[in-house]
Amino acid sequence: MEVTLHSYFSLQVIYARRKYSVSPPATTGPPEFERVFRAQANCSEYFPIFITVLWLSGVFFSQGLSSVCGLLYLYGRFNYFRGYSESAQGRLAPLYFCAQILWILIGFSAVGIFLTICRVYLNMDLLQELCSIFGLF
Repeated sequence: MEVTLHSYFSLQVIYARRKYSVSPPATTGPPEFERVFRAQANCSEYFPIFITVLWLSGVFFSQGLSSVCGLLYLYGRFNYFRGYSESAQGRLAPLYFCAQILWILIGFSAVGIFLTICRVYLNMDLLQELCSIFGLF
């Protein structure tokens, strides 16, 4: 799904190049073109971070919660692209939303890795112990 979204963003840059007569390899032109170009570039720059924490969170914490966060992040990135393409201010709310999702995924990843280290290397299943303390299982 992320690849489809990035393909859409790239096509929008191609369309903007044609619309505003900005030939490659130029990256400057009218503000309208530059906003579309920067929105696509910014989304591409965050892609490795997103994929890494999504993968870590899914492997070490929860595939279901990570998937939901991943879909929310993609929705936020789409809104970021649309907002930035319209105005520089339009990018801010979706940018903050995406950052929050990334921090949640980082938190899930850290908790999952910590619990795995405790279970594998310290022979302690903290999650099971916490559940037994609170009588959940």
